[in-house]
Amino acid sequence: MAAHTVYKEPAPIMDRENPLESMMSRFNIAAEILGLDDETYNVLKAPDKQVIVNLPVTMDDGKLRVFEGYRVIHNTILGPSKGGIRYDKHVHIDEVKALAAWMTWKCAVVDIPYGGAKGGIICDPTTMSPGELERLTRAYTLALKDVFGPDRDIPAPDMGTGPREMAWLMDEFSKTVGATSPAVVTGKPLVMGGSLGRTEATGRGVMVSTLAALKKLNLKPTDVSAAVQGFGNVGSWAAKLLFDKGLKIKAVSDISGAYWNADGINIDEAIAYKNAHNGRLEGFTGATTMDADDLLTSDVDVLVPAAVEDVITEHNARDIKAKLIVEGANGPTSASADPIINEKGILVVPDILANSGGVTVSYFEWVQNRQGFKWTEEMVTERADRIMNDAFEKVYQTSQKYKIPMRIAAYVVSIDKVAQTYKFRGGF
Repeated sequence: MAAHTVYKEPAPIMDRENPLESMMSRFNIAAEILGLDDETYNVLKAPDKQVIVNLPVTMDDGKLRVFEGYRVIHNTILGPSKGGIRYDKHVHIDEVKALAAWMTWKCAVVDIPYGGAKGGIICDPTTMSPGELERLTRAYTLALKDVFGPDRDIPAPDMGTGPREMAWLMDEFSKTVGATSPAVVTGKPLVMGGSLGRTEATGRGVMVSTLAALKKLNLKPTDVSAAVQGFGNVGSWAAKLLFDKGLKIKAVSDISGAYWNADGINIDEAIAYKNAHNGRLEGFTGATTMDADDLLTSDVDVLVPAAVEDVITEHNARDIKAKLIVEGANGPTSASADPIINEKGILVVPDILANSGGVTVSYFEWVQNRQGFKWTEEMVTERADRIMNDAFEKVYQTSQKYKIPMRIAAYVVSIDKVAQTYKFRGGF
């Protein structure tokens, strides 16, 4: 029996706000503004489907380990559900439920025909070999073969996963249906039907949202400074594209710490350094080190939290000096911080709007796979920018109309779209 160990670590959710509760508190405010009836409210607040699977995987040492995996389908009224799969030792069912609901609102706010979903496996991918990760991914795909499908549920990469895992998933799913099925998953390698422009899409959406917000604040990009928390895919691309637009990026941070330069960091140099040093900024000489928590309250005009959930809380919100927060991460601001930020008059472009460039280009990838026709990078970025700008304008106008913060306005726009679709389709 000793070889059969179950790997499961409970998430340390006690020391931070429950993301599901954070999401629901905003949902409730928006539902009240819309005057949502009880039936629609009750349907939209709960996920359609929650699947928990146990995945036996033979490890490199020959021992069998059982991993717990999740897939939550929040809603499919607008179309097939869409959402990433995260591999992380702190994956928690409440987190997956919150992220699935956020995907529903995110797809609705940018007006693309998807519902929301999310998946996760409790594991530590940093300690696993490529062979172990491949066997885990294929086991997960097989366990969910009746859930996934180009017209049902379309996964994508998330924390701890990338194009490699999506390639394995597509291959395993294709075997189960007896035909190559590229449209079952997005975020694939380019040679397998991935889309041009996908890698930078979320960061690019953050940049487009930032420029749109600066225009509303009558601020010129070249007169503005910014701090970007998180230097992974989203943060580094957001920092690079904002830097290219003339913003002075005074601070960036990654897992190794935070880095400050009052005269502005050369982001091209920072990215080159990161790529040459195992994806870390540790030892970067183009800036001095600073306390990671101080980045959030540093003296800049724009703050881009692009790392993890719940970094802006009631404990540090009062000290934020930025005039504009553009949320690159999912749920970086806890619900308890919202009233403080609103009181301070800070304009917030919320996560479900600011970081929806990623799902927009994922949608384009799916469309290209369905068409069997590849778009140029110019087509992808031009269409994505237009969708992001249109969505920003719609949310901004809604916030003006109801005199509510942009975050609640984004929920109002998305919940209204989903609720109206239920009505037109004939209720429940």
